[in-house]
Amino acid sequence: MKKVLVVDDSAFMRKLITDFLTASGELQVIGFARNGEDAITKIKKFHPDVVTLDVEMPKMNGIEALKCIMEECPVPVVMLSSTTKEGTEETVKAMELGAVDFIAKPSGTISLDLHKIQEELVGKVVSASKVSVTKIRDMYQKNPGSAPVSTVSKVSETLSIDRHRALNIPKLILIGTSTGGPRALQNVLTALPRHLEAPIVVVQHMPPGFTKSLANRLDGQSAIRVKEAEEGEVLQNGTAYIAPGGFHTRIFDDGKYLSIQLSKDEAPRNGHRPSVDVLFESASLIRNYSKIAVIMTGMGSDGSDGLIKLKEHGDVLAIAESEDTCIVFGMPKSAIATKLVDKVEHIGNIPRSIMTYMV
Repeated sequence: MKKVLVVDDSAFMRKLITDFLTASGELQVIGFARNGEDAITKIKKFHPDVVTLDVEMPKMNGIEALKCIMEECPVPVVMLSSTTKEGTEETVKAMELGAVDFIAKPSGTISLDLHKIQEELVGKVVSASKVSVTKIRDMYQKNPGSAPVSTVSKVSETLSIDRHRALNIPKLILIGTSTGGPRALQNVLTALPRHLEAPIVVVQHMPPGFTKSLANRLDGQSAIRVKEAEEGEVLQNGTAYIAPGGFHTRIFDDGKYLSIQLSKDEAPRNGHRPSVDVLFESASLIRNYSKIAVIMTGMGSDGSDGLIKLKEHGDVLAIAESEDTCIVFGMPKSAIATKLVDKVEHIGNIPRSIMTYMV
């Protein structure tokens, strides 16, 4: 069983989280910590496989503790956060600092109804416990801005794209990602030029509220504009649109403009809303555009079915993030298994691959 350290200033929350994790039969809670300072001491003492870390704590909060953990004793961390504006902003910051994933508490700091997300909590902690500490250390401690040399997929050494034809039609960039995605998006979107001659639509698996904080943070770091997508807005070149949490996001072509369509009442696809498959499938119906589809780190297989549809209906350059830089290799692995991926790239080389196809 994987060993877990639970960090929360509330004794009630520590007990509830422990009961949920222990009941899974896959996890063993080996200790507790009441604040960040206590957490660092306990990590060094108990050497857990994974840590659950509350964002809001006295003495040393979750963000401050996370920085110290990544510097002194790297370990996979799952954040627990409220859905307040401050909570969502701090959580997005935590993803950049090295947290593997996060759980949004249903009702504030002390969630009496935490049982509503018991399955999600267990699943994310189990998944995080399998992430390599070496990978976390290499990506977030030694040199977080760097990436190894590019690799090309063995599935398809030669692009199945008519380059001459692609050069003469407008482009559309589509990105799908999940666990580890905020950091991956930071690497990609901040490296793209301000005058990018294409719009970008992104699906990042996140609950409502967090996608707006993610978009705002990335917008402040990027040359391109980054915003949360809104119903009916017309896509503009040089802008990345983040699908809002809780909404399936589609692209609609009225013959003159491409615009955003949001759906809140539609059922989740394979547990996700927004879904990468839904975005990709909508883009597959758009004619007279050349598309770049990028699938990056994340659990599961979201995006693979949509990639198949994209490839069936037009010119598409498909890029998957390599296992070497993925926090979780599930989504890219599934996409590569379709044998429709043209390039497999380390995260730092994905912007270059996009721009090579753009010019």
